[in-house]
Amino acid sequence: MKRLTKFTLLTLLAALVASCCPCRSYQKRTRRPLVGTEWQLIRLGGRTIRPAEGSFTVTFLAEGNRLAGVGDCNRLAATYSADESRALHIGPVAATRMACPEGSDELSFVEALEATTHYDMDGPLLLLLADGELRAVLQALPATPAQ
Repeated sequence: MKRLTKFTLLTLLAALVASCCPCRSYQKRTRRPLVGTEWQLIRLGGRTIRPAEGSFTVTFLAEGNRLAGVGDCNRLAATYSADESRALHIGPVAATRMACPEGSDELSFVEALEATTHYDMDGPLLLLLADGELRAVLQALPATPAQ
């Protein structure tokens, strides 16, 4: 009876592991590097964001560990540090001083960037976390061909 129970448990475990293989394959195939990828905000503080083309984007640059981006109406710049354990610290974020429309999410976006303590990735998504709390989700934009 013990052998049958062990065999059943091992079979269920093997089926569970095998069922996750397509997910891992998809994530590996669609994952983009943190540095050099242009990321666009799609969720902020639990809300879905539908930004206009070219807004709410950030790119982590290797040279000088700089972040360059665009909020709702201002250009953004900062320094960042990241390590293999996925710790990520951004800021302080500097912005141009254009007046944004009322109801803009730009200040919340900047606050989420500056609060980031670490990150995770899920396929083409970059998850920014502050002490375990999900603050923002960004999606990798398609790479533009070099001209």
